Amino acid sequence: MRRCLLAAFLCLAVSAAAAAEFSVSPIRVDVPRGARSAAVSVANDDAQPLRMQLRLMEWTQDAEGKDVHTESDALVYYPRMMTIAPGEKRLVRIGIKTPAGAAERAYRLYIDELPAPAAERAAASGLTFSIRFALPVFVAPAEATLRGSIDSITLREGKLRVAVSNPGNRSFRITTVGARGGAFAAESAGWYLLAGATRVHQFDVPAEACRGLRRLDVTVKADGLSLEGGLDVDAGMCTR
Repeated sequence: MRRCLLAAFLCLAVSAAAAAEFSVSPIRVDVPRGARSAAVSVANDDAQPLRMQLRLMEWTQDAEGKDVHTESDALVYYPRMMTIAPGEKRLVRIGIKTPAGAAERAYRLYIDELPAPAAERAAASGLTFSIRFALPVFVAPAEATLRGSIDSITLREGKLRVAVSNPGNRSFRITTVGARGGAFAAESAGWYLLAGATRVHQFDVPAEACRGLRRLDVTVKADGLSLEGGLDVDAGMCTR
């Protein structure tokens, strides 16, 4: 899986030395109830040795549903630094320290490409990229409950807001949030919604389309879930 999987990693600009070609498999780790470990393979697809550093972050979401990452030692992972020869692979092992809890625990394991040694950097020229792969790691709860809900749908001053919450104890990934009514139709991509989190998805409804609305129907598609809701519309909701 190459580097442009949007949900998985970030490309960071650095000077000198071209970014290496590498792949990570799987691109998401789910540790089931009762399991004590998992493994991830990192392959060097480049012609040069690949130097990597690993760091674990606890992954939570704030009151607005925005991702928050905090450095953590809640899991065992090895190695924390490694060099992979061209064409070779290394296994990264992830171990569980504590038994499963009441809610799923979420982490991101950052796999960072390190700059080449000074002698190699001196031979390179130009502005290139190094790669950070943010691997999602989920530790299942003792008893998993998948639940989702549309908490509210509001339209004020031509702005439609759809609040989606996760009252269950395991995460799900929203595929799309869509709204449709009259001549108006819009859809946005989603993201992970962790256990207990709520996120508001917003759409701008053009004034002309808004004035012609009588009702808006909202659908949320997610892994294992499909949610529906609606809103009766009056002209006052469109006034800007």
